[in-house]
Amino acid sequence: MTGDMVRGREPGVRPERYGLADLAPLLSALRYRWLLVLGCLLIALPTLYGVATQSWVTEQGAHGPIVLATGLWLFWRRWTEARAVAAPGSTRKAIALYLILIPLYVTTRIINVIEVEGFLMYGLLLTSAYWLVGWAALRAMWFPILYTAFIFPPPDTVVAMVTQPLKIAISEVAIRLLYNLGYPIAGSGVTIIIGQYQLLIAAACAGLNSLISLSAIGLFYIYIRHNANWRYALLLMLAIVPVAVLANFVRVLALIMITYYLGDEAAQGFLHNFSGLTMFLFSVLCIFAVDALASPLRNRLARGTDA
Repeated sequence: MTGDMVRGREPGVRPERYGLADLAPLLSALRYRWLLVLGCLLIALPTLYGVATQSWVTEQGAHGPIVLATGLWLFWRRWTEARAVAAPGSTRKAIALYLILIPLYVTTRIINVIEVEGFLMYGLLLTSAYWLVGWAALRAMWFPILYTAFIFPPPDTVVAMVTQPLKIAISEVAIRLLYNLGYPIAGSGVTIIIGQYQLLIAAACAGLNSLISLSAIGLFYIYIRHNANWRYALLLMLAIVPVAVLANFVRVLALIMITYYLGDEAAQGFLHNFSGLTMFLFSVLCIFAVDALASPLRNRLARGTDA
C-alpha cells in the first residue's frame, strides 16, 4: 500500500486541507513519552524567551516571530506528507547525540551565549524529533527545519566576518559617488564625514538585516510558489544578495543626505527606522519583480525538467 493510498488521496495530488486528525498519531505517541515532552519544554521555553528578549526586539532579529509562526505552519503542512514514512529512530544514535549536545547546551546557557545556545537547543529538539519519527520523516520536512533556524541570531563572529567587507564597500562607493556630485564628503573605512557631521555605518545599515530577513522571507516565498522547480528556486535565491546590497546602498545614501540637510538628530531618529522599513519593503517588492521578469526562464526550466 503506497503512502498516497494511506493518506486517502490520488498519487501526486497535494492535500487541500490540514486538520488535527493528521496529528493524531503523533499526539498519541507523545502521550506515552510525556517525560521527553517535558524535557523539551524545559529546554526550549527559556531559550526562546532569551532569543525573543535579546534578538527579536532588535532590527536584525525582528523577522523572528514571523519565521516562527510560518515555520510551525510549514511543519504542520509537511507532517501530512511525512507521517507515511514516520518510524521511531535509533535509540542508540539519539542517546549519543544527547550526550554531545546537552553538555554544550548547559555550558552556553550558563555563560549566556544566546547565539550558540539557540542552535544547540534546536539541535536537541531535532534529536528528540528523530527519536520519535525517524530520519525519513525529518528528511521529508527538510525545508521547515532549515527555514525555522532563521529565528536564531547568527554568532557575532560570523556577523563581523560577513558585514565588515560589506560595510566598507558600501561606504566607499557612497563617498565616491557623492564626492563626484560636489558634496563635501570624505571618509575612512565605515566612518563618513559630510559637512560638519560624522556618521558610522553600522551592521544594520550595511546589509546584514536585509540579508538575513530577506533570505528567510525569500526562502518561504520561493518554497511555497516554486517548490517543484528547485533549479529556478536556487537562481531566485541568489538574487536576494544583490537586491539586499542595492537596497542598503540606497539607504546609506538617504541617511547621508538626511544628515547633511536636516542634521544628525533627524538621521538617527524616526527617519533612520523609517528608511530601514522602506528599504526592506522595497527589497521584497524587488524579489517579486525579479520573479515576474524571470518567468520565461522559469517556464524553460520547467519544460527541461518535464523532458
